[in-house]
Amino acid sequence: MFDLDSLFSEQGPLAQVINDFRARPFQLEMARAVAEAIGNNAVLVAEAGTGTGKTFAYLVPALMSGGKVIISTGTKNLQDQLFDRDIPTVREGLKVPVTVALLKGRANYVCHYHLERTLAGGRLPTREDARHLALIERFARVSQIGDRADCSTVPEGAGVWSYVTSTRENCLGSDCRHYDRCFVMAARKQALAADVVVVNHHLFFADLVLRDEGAGELLPACNTVIFDEAHQLPETASLFFGDSVSTSQYIELARDTRIEAAASAKDYAPLPEAAQALDKAARDLRLVFREDNGRLPLRMLDGHRAFESALGTVLAGLDELAAALHGQAQRSEGLERCWQRTLTLAEQTERWRSGADGDRVRWVELFSHSLHLNSTPLSIAENFRKQMEGQARSWIFTSATLSVGSDFSHYCGEMGLADGRSVSWDSPFDYARQALLYVPEGLPDPNTPEHTPAVIEAALPLLKASGGRAFMLFTSLRAMREGHALLKKAFERRSWGFPLLVQGEGSRSELLERFRRLGNAVLVGSQSFWEGVDVRGEALSVVVIDKLPFAAPDDPVLAARIDRMNREGRNAFLGHQLPKAVITLKQGAGRLIRDEHDRGVLMICDPRLASRSYGKMIVRSLPPMKRTRNLAEVTAFLETCRGEVPALAGPFPA
Repeated sequence: MFDLDSLFSEQGPLAQVINDFRARPFQLEMARAVAEAIGNNAVLVAEAGTGTGKTFAYLVPALMSGGKVIISTGTKNLQDQLFDRDIPTVREGLKVPVTVALLKGRANYVCHYHLERTLAGGRLPTREDARHLALIERFARVSQIGDRADCSTVPEGAGVWSYVTSTRENCLGSDCRHYDRCFVMAARKQALAADVVVVNHHLFFADLVLRDEGAGELLPACNTVIFDEAHQLPETASLFFGDSVSTSQYIELARDTRIEAAASAKDYAPLPEAAQALDKAARDLRLVFREDNGRLPLRMLDGHRAFESALGTVLAGLDELAAALHGQAQRSEGLERCWQRTLTLAEQTERWRSGADGDRVRWVELFSHSLHLNSTPLSIAENFRKQMEGQARSWIFTSATLSVGSDFSHYCGEMGLADGRSVSWDSPFDYARQALLYVPEGLPDPNTPEHTPAVIEAALPLLKASGGRAFMLFTSLRAMREGHALLKKAFERRSWGFPLLVQGEGSRSELLERFRRLGNAVLVGSQSFWEGVDVRGEALSVVVIDKLPFAAPDDPVLAARIDRMNREGRNAFLGHQLPKAVITLKQGAGRLIRDEHDRGVLMICDPRLASRSYGKMIVRSLPPMKRTRNLAEVTAFLETCRGEVPALAGPFPA
């Protein structure tokens, strides 16, 4: 058995490879809890505040355990950080000969078959796509891994990627003539042979779904599963335990059929004609709705004749395409796969229309260029609990935000973790000295049109005192756009030169890099910037949150869950809506203080935090900052951030 005390000591092996390493009592405690869970094949729910060092706290016992470990992360960025930096550092310090593999979803790897097919006859929409295709061909010839992230000459969002990567539906599997040199299969073989495999939540749950169908590969072989950023799991699990079919899938099927027909069935004109008809039907279905994005419950679609007619046309198009493919499928593996995909999509679409999955909530989600027909389970607890049963293994769930006032019942209930041990370790940062929580007085109700303008007016004195250096986080895209427009006008009126960045101007990583480099910018964002964002130092001194992040009560899935809880005699607000909002708020608040030298103000522009009875419980869930409602004290704090914090007092609830 390994000695964690010596491993985490300031004279230990980690200290030899990590600059400025310091022994952290909570980190050691968490490592002990993880080691115990691994040793006992137990379940551990571990909440570790910012600065605890939770990554090394789970990596050290995981790498020392001697078993096969799957580490699942919330984002590909964290996945890359673990694989490229954190695991190599720990492995070097501990001198353990573990092998490590990074595994991403198949859409991240160039597919030789689809690349070859597109080069041979695929008609690309733009000249830019054609230029990118040539660069990808050159990359695929020399790359050993085929990860599109390594192809720096082609933008991540380039449209051509969908032509040269595979999906679960259009992969030919072992029938593909390029199977022996397939990048996806090579990555999977490495993962199966490795001691530690780093995946993301979407890939992990995709593997669970395949396991139910007898094809899952990762989970049966592992001894320990560790979920980092585990607060994201309920939403991800709901996606994979449910069902979804989209207009994008119809359009991609039509495109693939046309390309396969051009290669293997040029003499059969009805096939491309049927594919074109399905393409048009799919696009017409999306055009039924004028909204750019949104979620629509089934009740809003009852009697919607245009939607019902357009969906019927899609089903007819699928039937017509299936009939055309049936007689041609034997001419190539690609046509055979298109035929199977058509039958599957037709069955999924009809099942959604008929409501065959009676225990799920059906709803429609709109995106700029696509529409999704979703069927979502009201609870994933039983499904996930079944996945955990069977072979003995340990399950570790960790994040900075899993509890509500140190109570884990909401999270454990959602995930079906009734038998797990739950532990929380506070952040080691001195929040009472480093940070201030400010709730302005006199703000209007958050659900009124006057609220966003009032938020901007209330934030301007803070932005002036801090010299920019702020995040403005909004709970909706609409409020974000309005807030950005108002800030732009306010800066122009006052001749302020603070750079103003807004979500959507570039990728998140690009915007964050600009924010750090500028040093006095104001970044306006929505959901993308509430979590997984790390800006240390003086570039960020103020985080403004427009209101408590309660999910919209008319969200189809939330509305159905609320209705069920109320029918069962449970309080849906206290049992579901409030805990969800608290966990999200904790994520947003966590952007402010990222190390022991950071100083700043968290401004929450929601009067309910002080006026409603549940406000005290929310405040207790936040880091222990000093609190005030006095603007003069806030500006004084910002102006003296390099000195000692002035004594603060006020009517804000304890």
